Amino acid sequence: MNPIFANLPTTVFEVMSGLARETGAINLGQGFPDDPGPEDVRRAAAEAVLNGYNQYPSMMGTPELRSAVAAHYRRWQGLDLDPNTEVMVTSGATEALAGAILGIVEPGDEVVLFEPMYDAYLPLVRLAGGVPRFVTLEPPHFRLTEEALARAFSPRTKAVVFNNPLNPAATIFPDEDLALLAEFCRRHDAIVISDEVWEHVVFDGRRHRPVLALDGLRERAVKIGSAGKIFSLTGWKVGFVCAAPHILKVLAKSHQFLTFTTAPNLQAAVAYGLGKEDAYFEGMRRDFARSRDRFTEGLRSLGFDVIPSQGTYFVNIDIAPLGETDDVAFCRRLVLEHGVAAIPVSAFYAEGAVRNVVRFCFAKKDATLDAGLERLARAVRRAA
Repeated sequence: MNPIFANLPTTVFEVMSGLARETGAINLGQGFPDDPGPEDVRRAAAEAVLNGYNQYPSMMGTPELRSAVAAHYRRWQGLDLDPNTEVMVTSGATEALAGAILGIVEPGDEVVLFEPMYDAYLPLVRLAGGVPRFVTLEPPHFRLTEEALARAFSPRTKAVVFNNPLNPAATIFPDEDLALLAEFCRRHDAIVISDEVWEHVVFDGRRHRPVLALDGLRERAVKIGSAGKIFSLTGWKVGFVCAAPHILKVLAKSHQFLTFTTAPNLQAAVAYGLGKEDAYFEGMRRDFARSRDRFTEGLRSLGFDVIPSQGTYFVNIDIAPLGETDDVAFCRRLVLEHGVAAIPVSAFYAEGAVRNVVRFCFAKKDATLDAGLERLARAVRRAA
């Protein structure tokens, strides 16, 4: 068996969700919302599967969706994309990441990874034969520094895998960090593969700044988006890849031999959804921010040290003030003894460099969040 995959442990998401199912715990670990998603978008998918085209659509994505993606990013992020040569549809953002890494990275190429990181990045880089070079971001701010980038970049750097907003940190990189990253990528002639799936789930008046808008990166970057995150339909697995034509034509070849294409009814529904009025996107952010605030206030009232959440479905706590030094052990106790599933953030680091941060998902109904807080209150009382 291929050791890249055979030697991987079961993902922490599956472990914690499995324990939640076995014990009846409240699952605040894996990042999916309770809400079924916008009804009009779901109805558009149902209508398209009953009365639309259900054979192979274009490998690059339906013209309707590619045009909708380009129009959406022009409207929200000021990007000027040619839907015919700079936009591709994939079966989810993870497939988009896989195709981009396999299409760009050759054996022996160095790839800069920022940890904490989505758990697919590292095995995909290794599958492509890439050599990972890590930049370890420290809580609570998870900022880039010139010193850390200088240690990671080298003349052998081929690509950078970047995530903004950053999961699991729930932070958004400020403009000065983005400018610093762009400078290093230009200096080292590196391509940025930018995972921007949380681009719409940002709070407190923030606006996402795409990698394609950074100085000097328009011709050396890949932007990846996700309909599942935009519409809270995580099971749909519809991703977007945006890049300059000379990059996208290569990524299209790797996509061709991974999934080839994506369900046409979902593409039709996503095209419809991307054209929704501003009120939908603003309301979605407002609703998630309200849940974030409700859960954050509850955590703080129990005495937890909360790291502020700027975006995503997540909020983190620092368990060091509780005298805890092992986030994995803490999360196991939490689910087995107190009935709440959370995620140890050390699982997002290649070697568990940070072991004092625990992630919760707040994209849940009020009753679920309140029940979770009630159980956490009992855990706090018992610890005291």
